[in-house]
Amino acid sequence: MNSLRSLGQDTLGILLFLGIIALFLAGDLISIPDEVMSSSVVNVTTIFLSILLEAIPFILIGVFASAVIQVFVSENMLRKWIPKRYPYLALFPAAMVGALLPVCECAIVPVARRLIKKGVPAHLAIVVMVTAPILNPIVLASTYYAFQNNMTVVWGRMILGFIAAILIGAFVYKLFGKRNPLIKEKHTHHHEHHHASHGKIMQTIVHASDEFFDMGKYLVIGAFVAAVFQTYLDRELLVGIGSDAVAGPAVMMAFAYIVSLCSEADAFVASSFGSLFTTSSLLAFLVYGPMIDFKNTLLMLAYFNKRFVLTFIAIVTIAVYICTFIFGMLV
Repeated sequence: MNSLRSLGQDTLGILLFLGIIALFLAGDLISIPDEVMSSSVVNVTTIFLSILLEAIPFILIGVFASAVIQVFVSENMLRKWIPKRYPYLALFPAAMVGALLPVCECAIVPVARRLIKKGVPAHLAIVVMVTAPILNPIVLASTYYAFQNNMTVVWGRMILGFIAAILIGAFVYKLFGKRNPLIKEKHTHHHEHHHASHGKIMQTIVHASDEFFDMGKYLVIGAFVAAVFQTYLDRELLVGIGSDAVAGPAVMMAFAYIVSLCSEADAFVASSFGSLFTTSSLLAFLVYGPMIDFKNTLLMLAYFNKRFVLTFIAIVTIAVYICTFIFGMLV
């Protein structure tokens, strides 16, 4: 049943991408009645395609880089870079390791689980998990491309992401110590290694293609929801909320939880809200979404016990809100 469901989801993702490509290539040949193409529909379509087309190149770079890490870098190698002694001081090298991993939030949860299973303390694996989708060079490049006229957002995302990650790791260690938060497995699965018989290059290509089409479903849905959100929501209400130093970051964090794309792409969604929300609100979206969102929550519940996941969500929410609120007061 699970294999059939997975096959159906993959097929749907492929069909969505093929449909988008077909519409893009043959758009001029398609005649749509004016009654159907109202201004709102045109606006939704324009925003949707602009987000999609700007984001896809960075996602392609991200999935190939992620696949290279998946195939060529072992968890044992990472463990040597992360000291297990001095739990609080170890948070900083763990954050630096996360910054070196060009892995988005769609793929980092399994990596964090493998690190814990290999003996990396949970709070350090969590720091890697929350920093990798924000601090890696590909996300920095995509954020710069999306916010070239607002470098405060570009560097603010990196700085606040680092500070929030250190706070999150410290609180996770304070509350859970050296306990293993993973769900005890009743039997061992081997599906993660079903490409082991292929060569390294073929493994990289297969992993990259699998990840691209898996993320593609979320990208298409997220871009569409963002386009609908921007088109039909009351702009005056958005401006009122977004300009509020207290409510703005909270609203954008809630929005990020629901529609956050992969971290290589969500900068383009945030930039489309640039005229409506304050810088601190945009940063709340850009930092919170890659750390925890709806699809990430589902992935974590599959690997971690429920109490840990709920506590983790609360810690991330408090840490990111405090960081962005203070940033808004200072800038």
